[in-house]
Order: sequence, then structure tokens, then C-alpha cells
Amino acid sequence: MAVLKIDVVSDVVCPWCYIGKRRLENALNELPKSTEIEIEYHPFELNPSVSQSGINLREHLVDKFGGEEQYDHQLDRTAYVAKQEGLEFNLKNQLLSPNTRKMHALIVGAKVLGIQKELTEAFFKAYFTDAIDLTQEETILEITETSGMPREFAKSIMDSPERLKDVEMREQQYASMGITGVPFFIINEKYGVSGAQTSETFAKILREALEEACV
Repeated sequence: MAVLKIDVVSDVVCPWCYIGKRRLENALNELPKSTEIEIEYHPFELNPSVSQSGINLREHLVDKFGGEEQYDHQLDRTAYVAKQEGLEFNLKNQLLSPNTRKMHALIVGAKVLGIQKELTEAFFKAYFTDAIDLTQEETILEITETSGMPREFAKSIMDSPERLKDVEMREQQYASMGITGVPFFIINEKYGVSGAQTSETFAKILREALEEACV
């Protein structure tokens, strides 16, 4: 049986990571139903220095893009691209950009429960579509519980210095591999794909990887 192992390096406050996730999923739907697919999500913090209380997102992006006009243009453009993939972006309603390390620790921990995909999707939707404040621990716990992770388990992860240190070490590992931006996809531990490629491009790469795996 053909097997595809896909490692996804991303951050839950990265718009192109959400778009890339959906494009990858659309491409996977084009593969033979018999294909065995294993996807694992890995941490990358766009801004690891953000405090637990978060930062004002609008001010941050206005400064990053170089002014109000550029801010509006960039967010409108990203929302338009997201809409083409069936995603609703309401980033202008999002007040705060959170520190994402604890959410990454939860996503790593979700692997043993088999719910990494569901939890990652839930965090993306909460941030980009529902404009939910992800600086609040109680809110994060509610999201993880809804996604299938027992609250006690989630709380133990968030409170664990070892779990948070593990996230940092994983990020350092990928940085040592030359990954400086996300999303980044590693297919069958061989092919590296940078950025939110189109579904057609993903499908082409995935088919090539499958053909090679079957040789």
C-alpha cells in the first residue's frame, strides 16, 4: 500500500499556514482512496517574544506592513485568497495576537490522541474566522476539550515547563534544518515544500512522491 508521511511546520496565527493546510487537504482528496496518509504538525512561533497577554494585532500589522492603507490591502487580499479555499477570514475583528507556545504544546500532545488535525483546525478557526481571544487559558481549554482532549490532560500540558521546553527544542531542530518561514511541508522525509502552494502544485508533488514510494 502506498504511504505518504507529511510533516507540517506551521503556526496557528499564520494566515498562509491555514490556507496552506486547506490546499494540502484539497490535494490529498485527489489521491487514490487506498493511499495511506499520515500527517504530523510541528511547532513554529512567528513571534515567540509575545507576552502571555498578547499584543495589539492591528498596531502590530500596521507597523509590519508600513501603514493603514497597506494593512487594509494585505488583510483584504489574504481574506480573498482564503475565501477561494472555502475559508472565512475575519482578521480585522481580531484584537490580540497571542503567544502560541502553549497551543503548540497542546498540538504536540494531541498526537497521542490522534486529534492533531482537529485541534490545529480548531485553533485556526478560532483565531481567523471567529476572532476569539486566544490569550485566555480558559478559552484554550474549552477549544481543546471540544476537539476531543480531556481538560485535565490539556491543563497538565499547559502547566508543564518540560512540555513548553520541548516545543522550543523542536523549533530549534527545524531552524537547524534551514526552515525560517512557514508553512513548510516535508513529504516522506525527502521533499521539502515551502509556502502555501496551490492545490494543483501539492497534488503534483504528492503524486510524484507516491510513485517513488511504490517503486
